Amino acid sequence: MSIKVAPSVLTYLNQLKNNNTREWFAENKTWFEEEEATIKTFFTSVLDGLRKEDNIEKMKAYRIYRDIRFSKDKTPYKTYRSCSYLRATEALRGSYHVEISPGASFIAVGFWQPNKEDLLRIRREFELDSSEIDKIISHPDFQTYFGGFHHGNSLKTAPKGFDKAHTNIKLIRKKDFMLLKKFGDKEVLSPNFYNIVMSSFKASRPFLDYMSDVLTTNTNGESII
Repeated sequence: MSIKVAPSVLTYLNQLKNNNTREWFAENKTWFEEEEATIKTFFTSVLDGLRKEDNIEKMKAYRIYRDIRFSKDKTPYKTYRSCSYLRATEALRGSYHVEISPGASFIAVGFWQPNKEDLLRIRREFELDSSEIDKIISHPDFQTYFGGFHHGNSLKTAPKGFDKAHTNIKLIRKKDFMLLKKFGDKEVLSPNFYNIVMSSFKASRPFLDYMSDVLTTNTNGESII
């Protein structure tokens, strides 16, 4: 039996987008519960697949309720469903992410808004040497699934303490270290979508393992865990 995202999930999310009120949500609560169970089955299948290839500590399926306390957008519900998978142990850093959204689905791998200590360590590594990350990025499998290392936010200038003319300044300026692959609705509903997700995650492993090695050693290559 193939593992698929049901078309009804996208139908529900589209309807929610057009009727993003507590009243509509309450009137259609049973429909929501049915689609939530459906998408969580898919997310759990991804977890099972990842655990065959990597050491995963936990899966976190995010709630549909938006935090609107500090947002100008007061619509109460997310119009997408998402789930993250955290790697286990101190030695394995980074995470995988799946987001299903009509017309805007994607998967992501890596490090979103790393803490200041991790961010500095990564930047120091790229300041010393980028040969390993360049090799990973240029690998055909990486290029096939992610097309490069172009996503996430960057500073407009060099971080404090770094040379703005450094050869690797584009890497050093980055604030996030994420791989991203986007999908249209037709791709998401394809019987092959699950296999593409898993193949993409597998292709990201050299990147995750390299970054984990960086974040668990000092600039002399000595373990800090």
